[in-house]
Amino acid sequence: MSFVKGLQCRECKHGYEVAPIHVCEFCFGPLEVVYDYEAISKVLTKEKILSRPPNMWRYQELMPLDQEPTVGREVGYTPLIRADRLAKVLGVKELYIKNDAVNYPTLSFKDRVVSVAISKAKEFGFKTVGCASTGNLANSVAANAASAGLESFIFIPHDLEQGKVLGTLVFKTNLIGIKGNYDEVNRLCSEIAAKYQWAFVNINIRPFYAEGSKAMAYEIVEQLGWKTPQHIISPMAGGSLITKLWKAFKEMETLGLIKKNTARVYGAQATGCSPITTAVKKGSELFEPQRPNTICKSLAIGNPADGFYAARVMRDSGGWGEDVSDEEIIEAMKLLASTEGIFAETAGGVTLGVAKKLIEQGRLPKDESIVLCITGNGLKTQEVLLGKCGEPQIIEAKIRQFDELYEKMGA
Repeated sequence: MSFVKGLQCRECKHGYEVAPIHVCEFCFGPLEVVYDYEAISKVLTKEKILSRPPNMWRYQELMPLDQEPTVGREVGYTPLIRADRLAKVLGVKELYIKNDAVNYPTLSFKDRVVSVAISKAKEFGFKTVGCASTGNLANSVAANAASAGLESFIFIPHDLEQGKVLGTLVFKTNLIGIKGNYDEVNRLCSEIAAKYQWAFVNINIRPFYAEGSKAMAYEIVEQLGWKTPQHIISPMAGGSLITKLWKAFKEMETLGLIKKNTARVYGAQATGCSPITTAVKKGSELFEPQRPNTICKSLAIGNPADGFYAARVMRDSGGWGEDVSDEEIIEAMKLLASTEGIFAETAGGVTLGVAKKLIEQGRLPKDESIVLCITGNGLKTQEVLLGKCGEPQIIEAKIRQFDELYEKMGA
């Protein structure tokens, strides 16, 4: 049973029936899924959630499908880790890491949104799916389309990290590199989606696709014992994830699954591509598009589709936005790995780097609960660390040589 009432424009509030559309025909505002929360509250209880398998579909009443999901049924319910060693380094009391770097099947939070989007595309009857991507989405669309037996066309900036390129090609997709940045790729994909009538997950299927991000927040609330964190930090590319975390927290309050939404939401960007955080720090409601120049290619979207709404979430929740340099990104990746044994991609370095900066600024209290959202795996962006982590010690297979080395190491 579906609890979706329809689509609604975020700006003029004009309503639409459920269809593969994403822009209001009256004011050109973005469309969003609207639910019947009164009906959901009668059937979705903590007991029902806890009785279901540990994946994102344990909250399926809050997902925009008419039928059972047909793609990505094992996605989600990633670990929420109490990061005490990292907390000690940062000087805070209660720190958690929501680790979507181990999400199934392609090691990023994009598996959540893609499982929803392709399941919905199949409900609409599409046979071909596609996306514009900075890497993680490419991996996920290619993998999930392959598992669903659908043809896929993936469009990326031509200079992405090789781990993400190979991690897409292996699924026998149609991968097209574009000589340009993500914003140019996205514009081309909008034209292709209109001309060929394919299901582009982050274009004409975007209202449904974006809803998959909410599952990360539902899981965090459940894993914290049915309460929101006091502070949550999320990386921002297009800005959608941070808006859906906030929407999910408010939904759980509306449904009575938590007493009150107490979360403050903070957005993290790389300084070399920081249109949203720049606007927040200036106190502006509007952001100026930027041309990306950062090692964090997964967040390199200079004209973010949900940038305006992401900035609003930070303001409304009492949070803030901050950005970090490439050098700070690398140091944060190494810090996360050496303290908690988590190898995050560059976006994870952005999130932790921003958290560290916010703590130093006094914007994040040291005695309240903090959750860091890690959205992708470091195996995808290894090249940024080349020459940054030292070199292995090489010896012959002789105990004498190890003894000498061990002595030099100061043991």
